[in-house]
Amino acid sequence: MAASGVRLGVLLPTRGLLMTGEAPRNADGILSMAERAEEAGLDSVWVGDSLTAKPRLEPLTTLAAVAARTKRVRLGTAVMLAALRHPVLMSHVVGTLDLIAGGRTVLAIGVGGAFNDAQEREWRAAGVDASRRAGRLSELVEITKRLGAGETVSFGGRHFDLDEVGMEPRPPQEGGVPVLLACHWRAGSEAQFRRAARLGDGFIGISDPPEEYAMVADRVRAYRAEYGRDSEPMESAFYMTVNLDPDQERAAREADRYLMLYYGANIWGDRWGPFGGPAERTVERIRRYADAGAGTIIVRFASFDQERQMDTFLDEVAPAFG
Repeated sequence: MAASGVRLGVLLPTRGLLMTGEAPRNADGILSMAERAEEAGLDSVWVGDSLTAKPRLEPLTTLAAVAARTKRVRLGTAVMLAALRHPVLMSHVVGTLDLIAGGRTVLAIGVGGAFNDAQEREWRAAGVDASRRAGRLSELVEITKRLGAGETVSFGGRHFDLDEVGMEPRPPQEGGVPVLLACHWRAGSEAQFRRAARLGDGFIGISDPPEEYAMVADRVRAYRAEYGRDSEPMESAFYMTVNLDPDQERAAREADRYLMLYYGANIWGDRWGPFGGPAERTVERIRRYADAGAGTIIVRFASFDQERQMDTFLDEVAPAFG
């Protein structure tokens, strides 16, 4: 579903399924939500990632199940903490997933945080030194993209060493599964922009207001030109958090409760609101990010009633872009 170049996607609540403390009996709601997104003509469905810090369904396994229940919608991670994984094992899983999906996979990947005890313990649980996660991620992306493109890879880095490794099955997509790398203006690091420009097929933002998102897009494009990649297509995505309850006070209260359970701390401040009010408010937010350069908008519902939020989104927001 697109207008003015905007493609709409929704985040499947793989975290919400687990965070209330009640053990789920199945994942039927996740799969049904993905089917509804496809039936409504949305571009994509996405899943988040965490190992122990923010428990949820494992992302690539979940997307394989979604792939078996859908035919057209793109399947993405937003965002995947890829540095928790080994690149050869990850390439095997991603290649298998993309084969099942018929070439519909896209991976949005981020460095991830180590800003509290839960996050630090997550890296330790995976046997990864959190202080080296950015360098590990860069090597992992380079290796997985080469393996996904069908290369036999020899690689000697600070984090990984490979000797003539090839991987089957290859993703059906020519050149392998596209990778979008997370970039944030407020993070203040030029390394993230360079990484996205050198290794990525695009970038994804989550925290920046539209004017800062536009600056991120400009910075990534400038570095792509420096690396001789300015003629290649670049996907630009933005991950937007919404609550579509028309009662603004009620929407704000629910969003705050949901996000506190989601993250365990208020890490968003005033960056993700305002929540609630007429659906036109969300339509206008999407348009502002589209004007700032976002070609794909991924919507997360900060709500305990995902089905009702999805109804409102499909009835009152998505038609403005179809």
